[in-house]
Amino acid sequence: MFTRRLLLAASTASLLTRPAILRAAEYPDRPITLVIGYAPGALTDVMVRLVAEKMAQELGQPVVVENRTGAATAIASTAVANARPDGYTLLIGTNSLAINPALLPGATPKDPLTELEPIGEVYYSPFALLARRGLPANNLAELIALARQKPGELNYGSSGSGSVNHLLTELLLQRSGMEIVHIPYRGGAPALVELRSGRIDLFYATPLDSQPLLRDGVAHPILMSSPQRIPMMPDVPSVAESFEGCTGVLWQGLFSPPGTPAPIRERLFTVLRKVIEAPELRQNVASRGVVLMDGDAAALRRRLAEEMRIWPEVIRQGGITPG
Repeated sequence: MFTRRLLLAASTASLLTRPAILRAAEYPDRPITLVIGYAPGALTDVMVRLVAEKMAQELGQPVVVENRTGAATAIASTAVANARPDGYTLLIGTNSLAINPALLPGATPKDPLTELEPIGEVYYSPFALLARRGLPANNLAELIALARQKPGELNYGSSGSGSVNHLLTELLLQRSGMEIVHIPYRGGAPALVELRSGRIDLFYATPLDSQPLLRDGVAHPILMSSPQRIPMMPDVPSVAESFEGCTGVLWQGLFSPPGTPAPIRERLFTVLRKVIEAPELRQNVASRGVVLMDGDAAALRRRLAEEMRIWPEVIRQGGITPG
């Protein structure tokens, strides 16, 4: 009798676990939703759609991009954090996951390291610090000297209070001791217009957005925010070449809800890695000033953890509040 009960229990356990195993093995068998917290048309959205198209080809199922904007991307990340952990609702998360807990205390997820499951890194885009035409500073040393000669007289624009390019500029100011006035805008486009007209002195722009201003001679580059130079702008030095501790980029990573089965996460990372290594995608993004990354879940977790250490202090020291 005892043996029969053991066999029955083992058989029942097998039946209970088998559907999950089958689901993982057959994944995916229907369309996948890829949620992003940015509006259509921005670099972040364009990159997601390029990756989603390639992922769909590899997975044999549609990968539908869903733009869920609002609350500095918190609406999108919260939706995925609360979704079923079955691999059919995924998030393309960015730096905002690390910024929001300090900038927007009421926003969720409050701890993205536990409320989301990292799968792998996707890409990063550095920023080029542009100076208006006529500003007598062609490199970081000259800019620091100019700012010290005219404390509080220079200004810089950003895509909004608490945006990545705002925090990167504030980080540079805090570490270098420069006093430069912040002028926030509602997005990068109006800031670029103001830089072109000479009404602001400095702006951290993406390499792609930088090109028209550089081509027209209405701005000149001072440095790149990335740890190293990029092929699109090889003559522009990285900030790391002259000043340590001020590098930073806009990055994207793939996340799933917590509790997503490991086989599904592994399948997604394998596909993501294959997509990122495709020569045609690399050629496509090189002209956008984008650098593809192949870091795994551990690398993405480290990146997020590091930024969750840095940005709260920058926000606190700068007295930064949401725009």
